[in-house]
Amino acid sequence: MKHRVDSPRGKEIYSHRMSVVEPVFGNIGTTKRLNRFSLRGKKKVQGQWQLYCLVHNIEKLAN
Repeated sequence: MKHRVDSPRGKEIYSHRMSVVEPVFGNIGTTKRLNRFSLRGKKKVQGQWQLYCLVHNIEKLAN
């Protein structure tokens, strides 16, 4: 895995991910205090995750 990330293509993909994907997880994890889900079961967890994502997207639109 390390050799894939260290390749020029891997560095390009990783740098894109760091600027697009990771801030979303960081925002949801720190400002929304989501360090674990409060529900059990795949459907319930997916629903809870979708609500957190919905709130995140609404905040982006509002700002």
